[in-house]
Amino acid sequence: MSAPAASLGKTLTGEAAKGDWSTDAPGLRRKLTTADLPPPYSTDSANNGPGRVPQPEGALPKVPAGFTVKRWAGDLRNPRVLATAPNGDIFVAESQANRISVLRDADGDGTPETQQVFFGGREAMPKPFGIGFYPLGKNPKWVYVACTDRVVRLPYQNGDLVSAGKLETIVDTIPGYGQLRGGGHWTRDLDFSRDGKTMFVSVGSRTNVDERNEESERLRALIYAFTPDGKNGRVYASGIRNPVGLAVQPGTGTLWTSVNERDGLGDHLVPDYITSVKEDGFYGWPWYYLGPNQDPRHPGAHPELKNKAIVPDVLLQSHMASLDLAFYTGKQFPKEYQGSLFACEHGSWNRSRRTGYKVIRAILKDGKATGEYEDFVTGFVVNDGNVWGRPVGLTTAGDGSLLFSDDGSNSIWRVTYTGNKSRRVAEADPQKTVSKPQPKS
Repeated sequence: MSAPAASLGKTLTGEAAKGDWSTDAPGLRRKLTTADLPPPYSTDSANNGPGRVPQPEGALPKVPAGFTVKRWAGDLRNPRVLATAPNGDIFVAESQANRISVLRDADGDGTPETQQVFFGGREAMPKPFGIGFYPLGKNPKWVYVACTDRVVRLPYQNGDLVSAGKLETIVDTIPGYGQLRGGGHWTRDLDFSRDGKTMFVSVGSRTNVDERNEESERLRALIYAFTPDGKNGRVYASGIRNPVGLAVQPGTGTLWTSVNERDGLGDHLVPDYITSVKEDGFYGWPWYYLGPNQDPRHPGAHPELKNKAIVPDVLLQSHMASLDLAFYTGKQFPKEYQGSLFACEHGSWNRSRRTGYKVIRAILKDGKATGEYEDFVTGFVVNDGNVWGRPVGLTTAGDGSLLFSDDGSNSIWRVTYTGNKSRRVAEADPQKTVSKPQPKS
């Protein structure tokens, strides 16, 4: 089953917008509002994660007409966040391998010839995720990496394939680690303000809804702000259960985040979300959700905060597991896509009919969210029980293509605009030459 052709070009709202993977299709738009929220426990809370299967023969992701998609790189180990260096090299966090790797397409043929470990080691770089270059501009001096319990940086010059300097830990005060489901979020992202004076770092909660009022949660479910040397830390925004991805908007300098909301309240509660972030803003967790809606597991708690809880900009299908997000900064895509905000939806486990496993585009008008979002890359689901791909991170490549990582097939995919009506192209040949030295520690 797929989205009816009549739905394409329209925006699904209300109950129709809550559909599962079988209703997904490139170009399909949805819009959810707080008026669409069901009461808590309207359905049972499901434990329904997908099975992961090999990519079926001939299967490829689906993209809108005029775009093509192919595998750009494979044989990675749990590829997560991507970042484009000023010289065009692509940095990837291979989180399970505790390393950062660099991929280079020197001849511009759309396939990297070189894959090199830039730096790795569990003791020095545990579970790396967010990556940033600093100072901003064409000649950064550092690569910053947000690990699960610290932020580190390594000396860098354009073109470096291996770190030539000593790793420096600049933030060691953030709590880390945790399981994948129901809390204990281990991912940490980072980005820099456009003036280069602030480093933002995201830290997810340890629990689902702070059921036991744990002291450890006081340092989590936050976005922090530091100076780029790792000093002068402060809370920038709070009550954000798991702000997995961070992105500063070009032009406006506004900080945005993609958020995994809480579990256990039913199939369609609570929606994940994408939002611009207000400084000193409170987003409700754990006592409230999406504005003044009280979590039933905290009855009557903190009434003084009820009217302070902010309603996010873009409500997503519940439990999609929205991970990294990035603004498209290239010129290759048509004008309507330029400046767009894309996000990777890793896929659900806490709903009876699965959703996610796709890349979406938040619709912006004059740089602000309309509340709508659009399926951009789909096609990773084999059937309701099995998937072969799970998008995680994305970046604009130097040639204006869009790259996104997929830790289901351990690949990086490349989306280009060709102007024809083809939705898919044949999978790329394996990398021509691959260099994989041992991690430096």
